[in-house]
Amino acid sequence: MRAATRAVVAVLATTATLSFVVQPVQAHPQAKSLRSVAPRDLRIGTAVAGGGHHVDQPYPDPFTYDKPYRKVLAKEFNSASPENQMKWEFIHPERNKYNFGPADAIVRFARDNGQVVRGHTLLWHSQNPAWLNEGTFTDAELRSILKKHIFTVVGRYKGKIQQWDVANEIFNENGEYRPENIWISRLGPGIVADAFRWAHQADPRAQLFLNDYGVEWPGVKVDAYEALAEQLLAQRVPLHGFASQAHLSMRYGAPDQLAGVLQRFDDLGLKTAITELDVRMDLPEGGVPTAEQLQTQASYYKTVLDACLAVDNCNSFTIWGFTDKYSWVPVFFPAEGAATVMRDDFGKKPAYYALRDTLARARR
Repeated sequence: MRAATRAVVAVLATTATLSFVVQPVQAHPQAKSLRSVAPRDLRIGTAVAGGGHHVDQPYPDPFTYDKPYRKVLAKEFNSASPENQMKWEFIHPERNKYNFGPADAIVRFARDNGQVVRGHTLLWHSQNPAWLNEGTFTDAELRSILKKHIFTVVGRYKGKIQQWDVANEIFNENGEYRPENIWISRLGPGIVADAFRWAHQADPRAQLFLNDYGVEWPGVKVDAYEALAEQLLAQRVPLHGFASQAHLSMRYGAPDQLAGVLQRFDDLGLKTAITELDVRMDLPEGGVPTAEQLQTQASYYKTVLDACLAVDNCNSFTIWGFTDKYSWVPVFFPAEGAATVMRDDFGKKPAYYALRDTLARARR
C-alpha cells in the first residue's frame, strides 16, 4: 500500500464528509470475508477471547468451547492476537510456573488456518501476577525476572509470532512515564531498550512494537513516543514498529488525524499498526443501539481503517474482538457497550460492512 490507495481514500474521505452510507460489496456479499477482500500486504486481525475478564463471566472459555465463534474467527481473519492469554498474570502465574496451554492452542489454530499471530504483551504496568507485584525483589532480581520471562515466552514461540507488543502503555497522557510501571519505576527507562534487545535475541524474525491507546491524535503523548522511537533507533535498538490501539468511544470525535500520527512513525522507517480497535457507545434504555448510532460507529471504524490504508507501512489492522458477546467493554465501561462489528449472535453490523467495503476498494 499504497499510492493508489491513498488516492482512493482521499476521494472516499471527501465523499464521507457529505454523507456516510454503508453499502455491502455487491459481488457475492455473503461469500466474502474481511481477510479475503483485504489488500495482500495488510493483515486483518482480531483479539482471541479468553482469560482476563472472561474468567469471571457466566460462560466457559470462548476460544476453547464456542465452536461457532472459532468458525467466524477462522473465516474472517488472517491475524490473531491473544486477548489475555499471553499477559503476565495468565501465562506466568507463579515465579517458576508458566501456563502455556491456552497460548499454544491459539498458535496452533493460527497455523492451521493460515493466520499470523501478534504477541501481547511483554512489559506492561497492568495484569501482572501478585507474586510479582507483591514480591520483595532487589533491582537485580527484578531485571533477571523480566529477562528470563522474555527469553522464555518469546523463545517458546520463536518463528511463530509475526509481531510482539514489547512495551505497552508506558506513557501517561502528559507524556511522562507511568509511575505504576514496576519495570520502569524500579529499573529506569533504559529497561525498555533492554526488553527490545532481549526479545530480538529470543526471536530475531519477530517485528517488535511500541503499543498504546490515546495516540490517535497529535499531542504530548505522541511526541513522547516519537522522541523515544528516535532515541531507540539512534541506539540501534531493534525497534520495528509503533502501534495505535484505537480503543474509541462515541462520546468523542472520530480520530480524523490518525493518518498523520502514523505517518510520523512511518517517516522514521518504522512499521505501523492498528492493534485493538473497538468503538463503544452509550446504549439507550433496553440496550439496543439505534440505527443512527450504528452508522456513526461504522464511520469511526472506517476512519481508522482509512488512516491505516493511507500510510505505506501500516501492515496490520486488528479489531479487539468481533462479537459483543465477548467484548471487554461492558465489564470495564458499564455505561457503554456494543463496541464490536458483530452482535452476540454474530450478525454483522454496519461497521463490519464499512470495513469490508473499504478493504475491497483498497485491493482493486
